[in-house]
Amino acid sequence: MRRTRRRGQAPGDRPERAPRQLLLVTFVSTLDRFAMAPMLVAMARDLGTPLSAMVHAASAYFLAYGLTQPLWGMIADRFGLVRTMRTALVLAATATAVAATLGSALGLGIARGLAGACFSAAIPACLVYVGDTIPAPRRQPQITNLMTGAALGTALASAGAGALAQFTSWRLAFVITCTAALLLAVTLGRVPEPPLLRANASVLAPVAAVARSRPTLMVLGLAFVEGMVVLGALTLLPAAVEATGASGSVAGAVTAAYGIAVLGGARLAGKAAQRVHTSRLIAFGAVSATAACALTALSRAPELALPAAALLGLAWVSMHSSLQTWATEVLPCARATVIAGFAMALFLGSALAAVLAGGYAEAGRYAEIFGMAAALAVPLGLAATVGRTRWTRPEGEHGR
Repeated sequence: MRRTRRRGQAPGDRPERAPRQLLLVTFVSTLDRFAMAPMLVAMARDLGTPLSAMVHAASAYFLAYGLTQPLWGMIADRFGLVRTMRTALVLAATATAVAATLGSALGLGIARGLAGACFSAAIPACLVYVGDTIPAPRRQPQITNLMTGAALGTALASAGAGALAQFTSWRLAFVITCTAALLLAVTLGRVPEPPLLRANASVLAPVAAVARSRPTLMVLGLAFVEGMVVLGALTLLPAAVEATGASGSVAGAVTAAYGIAVLGGARLAGKAAQRVHTSRLIAFGAVSATAACALTALSRAPELALPAAALLGLAWVSMHSSLQTWATEVLPCARATVIAGFAMALFLGSALAAVLAGGYAEAGRYAEIFGMAAALAVPLGLAATVGRTRWTRPEGEHGR
């Protein structure tokens, strides 16, 4: 396979850290993704539609986010990671601006689906960028650092979007994310484009390699279940808190504990990854996810939902970052395809969870929703922990 090199870049020259602008990519993408969850009740009330319809509109975002991953992976391989991110952000901003003007659940679901399809290029491209440019021993700390941007985006979206929906308008949240995406598309112009490692690769060759790799298929399956458990629980947590009589701003503030936990735990997880085996981080994250869902199944009162949200954040920063790092290592010859498949599986799982839980949420049966999530988190944790313990890193990839 031909390796294309940027002018002035020495062969084998690999930086120690990812560009700081990638933190902004994770921030803006996550800000948009989590803005809708705290506003579901307010949006349903404003548009005069059932809550289940708004939950399905939110699931359209996750569904499109997941399904378009392979497309963006192929585009990035041909035209470059940075150029692809900039183009996708401009398109995402356009779709988000349209969403801010619509007055029906159907139209909103379509617009949000288009936004999700475009924002889906952002974080996976960051992961591939890290995988292509950062040596394996330093890769997990850099991936964990990217979660700082994601954590800030989650916390701000959770607290800010709920407050905007209660005191001004939910439409303003989309205006903000639209503006942020446009500014970021300009900022990314200063990020160096990494070498085109897969420019001449066959489209089907990496897909076939993934299909033949049992460890890779296992990682993708784990991502699917993780999307159902962690992202599915987080999407419905604000509405579950509001069902107890709390205001939208209170529910959003409670959910913001997730982002704060991710922000506080990201650096600790990055340091821990250099000292303990990755499987232990996965086990800790699985226990945190199980405890979070079990606690929420018992009560959705704000005082209990707050630590549950924080536990979900710890699950994300330890288990999810470890699975993401595993995805960058499991099949180096098809890294972009694996990362695209990982994100697709994660958000397809989240979308399926939203669809399955929509009717339960409409009926206020949140105890059953989170009880099932807790039950699903147990085999997820066991399979991921055992699988990562037994997995042997392929030749050429070094680290823990």
